[in-house]
Amino acid sequence: MKVGIIGGGQLAQMLAQAGQTTDMSSLAMDFAFVAPEKDACAAAYGKHFVYPYLEPKAKEALENWSDVVTYEFESIPVALVQELEKVKPVHPSSKALTLASDRLNEKNMFNQQGIETARFATVNSLEDLQKAVVEVGLPAILKTRRDGYDGKGQVVLRDESELVAAWDSLAPVACILESMVNFKREVSIVASRNVAGEIAYYPLAENYHREGILRLSLSLQHDPKQQEAQDIIRKVMEDVGYVGTMAVELFDLGDKFAANELSPRVHNSGHWSMDGAIASQFKNHLLAITNQPLQDTSIQNATAMVNLIGGIPDKKAVARIPGAVLYDYGKEPKPGRKVGHINICADGDNDENFVPNIIKVLGMVNQQDLIAELLKSSFYK
Repeated sequence: MKVGIIGGGQLAQMLAQAGQTTDMSSLAMDFAFVAPEKDACAAAYGKHFVYPYLEPKAKEALENWSDVVTYEFESIPVALVQELEKVKPVHPSSKALTLASDRLNEKNMFNQQGIETARFATVNSLEDLQKAVVEVGLPAILKTRRDGYDGKGQVVLRDESELVAAWDSLAPVACILESMVNFKREVSIVASRNVAGEIAYYPLAENYHREGILRLSLSLQHDPKQQEAQDIIRKVMEDVGYVGTMAVELFDLGDKFAANELSPRVHNSGHWSMDGAIASQFKNHLLAITNQPLQDTSIQNATAMVNLIGGIPDKKAVARIPGAVLYDYGKEPKPGRKVGHINICADGDNDENFVPNIIKVLGMVNQQDLIAELLKSSFYK
């Protein structure tokens, strides 16, 4: 089976790594990546077509080489997916991509399904922004409708005096203003759905961000709100006819969830599953898009995932921490750039050193401020 992937970053890399393991399935997989970056970190794991996404040769390469096509992120041209769908199976579909690549479409979809979100309003001009502030209130976040990720393409607004500068920093692109949500915690639900409609749900992850970038995810084995989160992602998957792995980020308001955003792909908050689940989100994505039965998503070890932002710590020091596994994406270190992650797994159900080991890793990556968050989390309790 030849799997073509639009994109050549770390998610494409980890998909290929999962597909090349001996226990993946009886179906051998080869991979090719279309990505304009000559130094794409996934390139070592398959064939690399170095084309811009809208270059006709990009479509031709995937059409001629692939049996099935997927993508690793949503900031790709919908038109490319739509054209490929005419000649090849593409999962997730262009319908899913159209929803997830536009924050306004995404919010409207959630609300149409009866899923709560933050208050929001469309903003296409400074005048729109001024009206939206009256409707939505402050504090709020002005976000570009497309292409923003890891805190990019958004500005926090706390006072009306900030409106002109905020709009000037993002204009002239279409935006959306979202109210700030008073939440108890941020969680995400990851699930995979195959062509036959079978869905496998992963345990919730509790997430901690800094500067808009995910820093720490904690797998939650018996969270009392697991079923509620599953019901939300199931609604979305079934409505869209989704195939592949998806994540929905949620604000826990105490008595209910509010949906933040969905990602039509494998997700950073699911990286813990590489070592903590029986089958990772990457394996199940590949099984889903190739119409195979999904594998067990149960937790085999309680696991925490720490993102590596801007640099890789001393690998020998990490290796001395029991249960710690470091993943180096092979990317050039830059400030604010995700260059790897570390999974820390418990040794059984009563590992007294598990939380201290997480704390050691947080100290190594200068995230000591997250230690207090960890100790008051539902994960620790």
